[in-house]
Amino acid sequence: MLRIMGSVLLLAFALSGAFAQNYFLSGQVTDQNGEALAGVAVAIVGGSGTVTDGSGFYEFRLPQVERSRQSGVEASLEGLTFSYLGYKNLDLALGFNLLTGETLPAEVQITSPLPRQMADSRQLQFIRQEGQNLYYKLDVVLQSEAFELDPLTITSTRADRLTPVTYVELEAEEIQERNLGQDVPYLLKWTPSVVVNSDAGTGIGYTGIWIRGTDPTRINVTLNGIPLNDSESQGVFWVNIPDFASSADNIQIQRGVGTSANGAGAFGATIDIATNQVKEDAYATVDAGLGSFNTRRVSGRFGTGLLPGGFTLDGRLSSIRSDGFIDRGSADLDAWYLAGGWVGDRSVLRFNAFGGHEITYQAWNGVPRSELEAGNRTFNSAGMERPGSPHPDEVDNYRQNHYQLHYSSELSDEWTLKLSGHYTKGGGYFEQYRAGEDLADYGLDGVVVGDSTITESDLIRRRWLDNDFYGLVYSVAYAPIGSRFDFTLGGAANRYLNNHFGEVIWARFASNSETDTRYYDNDAKKIDINVYGRMNYGFNSMLNGYLDLQVRRIDYEFLGLDNQLNRLDQQVGYTFFNPKAGMVYSPNAGSRAYVSVGVAHREPSRNDHVDNPINEIPRSERLINTELGYERTGRRSNWGINLYHMAYQDQLVLTGRLNDVGEYIRANVPNSYRLGVELMGGVHLTDQFTLGGNMTLSRNRVQSYTEFLDSYDADFNYLGQETVVRENQPLAFSPDVQAAAELIYRLPFQLEESFFEAALQTKYVGRRFLDNSGDEANSLDPYTFTDLRLSLNFPAGPAKLMRLTLLARNLFDAEYISNGWSYRYQFEGAETLDQGFYPQAGRNFLVSLGLDF
Repeated sequence: MLRIMGSVLLLAFALSGAFAQNYFLSGQVTDQNGEALAGVAVAIVGGSGTVTDGSGFYEFRLPQVERSRQSGVEASLEGLTFSYLGYKNLDLALGFNLLTGETLPAEVQITSPLPRQMADSRQLQFIRQEGQNLYYKLDVVLQSEAFELDPLTITSTRADRLTPVTYVELEAEEIQERNLGQDVPYLLKWTPSVVVNSDAGTGIGYTGIWIRGTDPTRINVTLNGIPLNDSESQGVFWVNIPDFASSADNIQIQRGVGTSANGAGAFGATIDIATNQVKEDAYATVDAGLGSFNTRRVSGRFGTGLLPGGFTLDGRLSSIRSDGFIDRGSADLDAWYLAGGWVGDRSVLRFNAFGGHEITYQAWNGVPRSELEAGNRTFNSAGMERPGSPHPDEVDNYRQNHYQLHYSSELSDEWTLKLSGHYTKGGGYFEQYRAGEDLADYGLDGVVVGDSTITESDLIRRRWLDNDFYGLVYSVAYAPIGSRFDFTLGGAANRYLNNHFGEVIWARFASNSETDTRYYDNDAKKIDINVYGRMNYGFNSMLNGYLDLQVRRIDYEFLGLDNQLNRLDQQVGYTFFNPKAGMVYSPNAGSRAYVSVGVAHREPSRNDHVDNPINEIPRSERLINTELGYERTGRRSNWGINLYHMAYQDQLVLTGRLNDVGEYIRANVPNSYRLGVELMGGVHLTDQFTLGGNMTLSRNRVQSYTEFLDSYDADFNYLGQETVVRENQPLAFSPDVQAAAELIYRLPFQLEESFFEAALQTKYVGRRFLDNSGDEANSLDPYTFTDLRLSLNFPAGPAKLMRLTLLARNLFDAEYISNGWSYRYQFEGAETLDQGFYPQAGRNFLVSLGLDF
């Protein structure tokens, strides 16, 4: 429970004569994370009151109090009450002797009864006096009504207002409003510096996210502090956890290096999804939706609330189907979530189990430029090697299950222990029909027919993954009572095992194969251990220092290439030191300024190791990130500005270079950087209209590198590789300009939680290059799209709340492309391009009906 220091000393007075003065009180109400709360009821006990605006501010005139030493009348005010749905009421005792001005009770810890002299009190501040009008300010913090594991789970890698990093959070209500079954990246696309893509063009199935131009393999993602990135590719396959946003209580995005993270190094951003909130009351929700491209979604959630003995249980089942915008780009997704917990006086234990199964028709080849120019934006080449009609099972079929055990204990008022164990089991394959394959490439003999030997055959192959990921995440926090100092020691130890193998399940000329013959089989093992120490120190009530030191060790065993390009076991190891430091200055609850410098390292991915000969193992990457920002929350507006510089050393990029067996390899680029400014803001135009937006202006450059170009003659005979030196060229997929804007109209009804809302959202993404050449012919054109969301919430029958949502995506039917790939080569001495693009759907609709019980 928050104890506000003191009662509000509302009356400054002269000790002689009879007079009356007017008293005005204002302030801001926030939650434990410093986020403003709108709609909080602020009332005088037994009197009038007001509510906070969209920025959490309130202001009202207090009842006039008359007092006179001659009359002997003692005037007092009983108190103030702050109340808000989902948060504990805060009652402040304000009674004291206004006539004598005697010292307040000892527990108030204010030595003077005169407000203007309370320089040491951050809670109540005397603002000014205008004649007989006195103005005071009181900022308060409300505690969530729910039992949150946020202070009791592994959250030491999360940022808060005292952490000098750039971050944004989406709370459960906002996530629910946006969530109509799309993957998590599409729920985040309106946040600053974010660009998203969907292979199938709809946001369902295979999706990706770029932050500040940083590709998905460089974004660290955790679920309740547990790593989600694949240990080898370092990417995140959101399709494996469909509809996971339905179970999310909070999503935090840290841009830049951020805080020390578990798992893959954060080389541009960190995303953490939290699901560990335990609600006191029982609940049940059902969501059903329909949409364009034969999209269907059903999702049901339930929770017991807090049962006798402190036990709780939550669950979810989800099913999503879509045909996709791209031809045959279908997705067949199922997911589940089950969590049980126990909440004690000083300890919490919670077990989370969740998983998903996806069968997604492959749409990752992209659309060739020739098909786009012919007007065929939905063309899909996957499966078309099969004669007659596309192969019906050219799919990705994968199942992934996660198990997490979280334990936290407040060992004392100053020490807290947090432990999390986890295990993830994944397995599946993607299937391909291949025409005219060399049998020898699959370990098969030629087929003798008469006097001839057949060495090629059409066949169907499956490439499998069978992996296990498990480990322990921990932290111990020390926060002395009454001190401005706190310290956390934490880290993780994780082990990853993966079996890669391929099978030929059918061949037109079967040769000596069997139905389960494996044509390759190799294992990989990766151990990832890190330990960090994180410290906050408050120099005073407004200035806070931050220090975060991490050591990370990686040991990786895999099958790679030797100098003669023969496959053999290899081992590599890396030790990284990642320091971070900064300062936060918060003169009041509405302002926050910060500066930080952080270092991050990233090991090469599996492909970087496997495809490079052992004498040419790529070097690890290094990033030095500087952040400088300021945020201001006012009565009816808020805004922020952030300057960032991200200097890379040895960043790995595609340069067109091939190894001796024709596979592309990434090369280290000595120096590259991202330099930008991020602007964010919002304003309440009226009580119903809110306007908000963000913009990123940046410069992203590779200072110098050598590009390798395959060279062919007029008959397409391979002549070798040419080289071109590129200087000061744009980093691939990094737009110089991004912007988003949102206009919201919200009309509340008299019934609790009932409202109508219309949100018009627009996103602009500048030109993005497909490689680092700076060639405009090899880029994605700038684009703009607009979404319209209409929501209506109201009680209906037995349901506590009915939620109707209509989402019109790409309202103005823009034809845009959000991703692509390219192959640049020399043909008869001239540079030529082979390209694939990922067009996004034109105007399309989703409608959802939700019932809360």
